[in-house]
Amino acid sequence: MQNDDDADLFAAEMSGVERIKQNRAHLKKVESDTPGKVVRRSLAVSAKQALDPLASTVVPELKAADVLEYRKDGVQHGVYKNLRMGRYDIEARLDLHRLTVDEARREVFQFLRDCFQYELRTVLILHGKGERNADKIAAIKSHLSVWLPQIDEVMAFHSAQPRHGGTGAVYVMLKKGDKSKQSTREKFGLR
Repeated sequence: MQNDDDADLFAAEMSGVERIKQNRAHLKKVESDTPGKVVRRSLAVSAKQALDPLASTVVPELKAADVLEYRKDGVQHGVYKNLRMGRYDIEARLDLHRLTVDEARREVFQFLRDCFQYELRTVLILHGKGERNADKIAAIKSHLSVWLPQIDEVMAFHSAQPRHGGTGAVYVMLKKGDKSKQSTREKFGLR
């Protein structure tokens, strides 16, 4: 019986209500520049950021104590922690001291290509801290932070431990090569 009472109450409340014929709102967006938008636009245009002409990417200005760190999806936390702590054997080293940014770029890309070809997993790149520069900006370190994530073979990197150069060097972990993958499959009885 309550259902009939509820239905009657609802019908009484809805008496005089008409159905909307068109159920669309017509909104006209007025595009106006707010004062904040004008300021942000002018700051964005006037911002002076160093650009890497070869990678056409904004390069951050890193200082001596800044830490480099990167990990691709799929790299296990424990593996990354071991890399960060310098627990893996360093299989090759590249020293970029006294090189220009262009020379360093060529050296880094060739070095990592060679390391991947020879199936080296953990390497060390000595880039320096930039403490002798007048502006105290570590140019090569700054560029490395952009270059390394662009290289497909690089799985992770992190600034080195003090015994390997501290924030003036970086550990780089590369992908496994085909031979290493096959060896792991055989070791664990996988196909």
